Amino acid sequence: MNASPSPGADVSGDAYLPAHGNGGYRVLRYDLDLEYRPAANRLSGTARITAVATQPLSGLVLDFEPYKLNRVQVQGVNARYTHRGHKLRVKPARSIAEGAEFVVDIRYAGNPAPLNSPEWGDVGWDELTDGALVASQPVGAPSWFPCNDHPSDKAAYRLSMKVPAPYTVVATGRLVDTRRSAGATTWVFERDEPSATYLMSVQIGQYVEVALDDVARIFVPPRLRDNALFDFGRQPQIRRTLEDWFGPYPFDEYAVVVTDDELDDPIEAQGMAVFGAGHVDGLRTHERLVVHEFAHQWFGNSLTVADWKHIWLNEGFATYAEWLWSEAAGGETADELARRWRAEPAQQGVGPRIGDPGVRDMFSQRVYKGGALTLHALRGQLGDETFFALLRDWTSTHRHGTVTTADFTALAAHHAGRPLDTFFTTWLDTDTLPA
Repeated sequence: MNASPSPGADVSGDAYLPAHGNGGYRVLRYDLDLEYRPAANRLSGTARITAVATQPLSGLVLDFEPYKLNRVQVQGVNARYTHRGHKLRVKPARSIAEGAEFVVDIRYAGNPAPLNSPEWGDVGWDELTDGALVASQPVGAPSWFPCNDHPSDKAAYRLSMKVPAPYTVVATGRLVDTRRSAGATTWVFERDEPSATYLMSVQIGQYVEVALDDVARIFVPPRLRDNALFDFGRQPQIRRTLEDWFGPYPFDEYAVVVTDDELDDPIEAQGMAVFGAGHVDGLRTHERLVVHEFAHQWFGNSLTVADWKHIWLNEGFATYAEWLWSEAAGGETADELARRWRAEPAQQGVGPRIGDPGVRDMFSQRVYKGGALTLHALRGQLGDETFFALLRDWTSTHRHGTVTTADFTALAAHHAGRPLDTFFTTWLDTDTLPA
């Protein structure tokens, strides 16, 4: 007897953010044909979502902030829908069988705005003084396109963005076409590697473009060009050094965008990092952040957490890359940095567990620096040859996939040739750090 079709779940099952992401299907591809008018802060266009049902579906749910919806179709047929909060519930004219591939088309328009959260402030699409940026970690993607907003549901993308002629669009993916019309330019990008929704990004501004090598390009306001070229000038050297430690760079391109506005923190995206004007001074003051965001291309972007509780696999690894680069560049050694950060107040006493910090402490210093301390301690356990072989195996085995802490600890034990349960329990699963 066949199971009767059921509506898709409007929760993801994520340990920390179950209301973001949905069940019942997996997305294969997003095709976004959009237009943005900066002066009016107006975004409009069509999103086509190609997905496959993981259960019989009489309906499905997408994450999407309030926009005016002009049309919702499933398999080319108008569908009924409701749109409340950040959930768009769609009921197709015909039920979808388990295993069937289907297409949802959504035409929409509105004034994009970031989502405000008490834990992380504004995330998602945000206006700049002259242009816009997208900073979606962890739940900002629905601020500009309908999606299944969970890091484990990685998909391919095509983005077409039309903007007024003075503006440049930089998006995650390969630029495959530009089309000029009266007073406007349409920029088309392809992202073939599976990517999480929070890592899909668009930057719009009046930028000049400079190639740093055959992989990295920088997009910067003309007034900041000279300082930015010095501050990011070692990007090719950084890439080669990180490749020695972590294996081949996982993408074909890397775009560095410097906005004309101040930003509190840099932002990573798939094949991209975004810095504010305050991060550029012509003195390489913030080079550790340059390394941190670049390291995320391996840890967080190619290897993406299957659940937000594993966030240390992103931030601990990127922070440890800072320490490794410091030593390679002739600064403080990784061991000196580890000892200094272990003595900091944030690492003392009872605090969030590195391996399960809780939703409010996902981006705390305990996760970033404590995660790096864990890796430094593991390096001490394994020795350099085994430790770096482990990291290269980690990035190769799970390239463009999703990962958990259990995946990493199992691979580490394999490379060690012995159980490491006590070591990882002591570092990741207790609320006080070892001496």
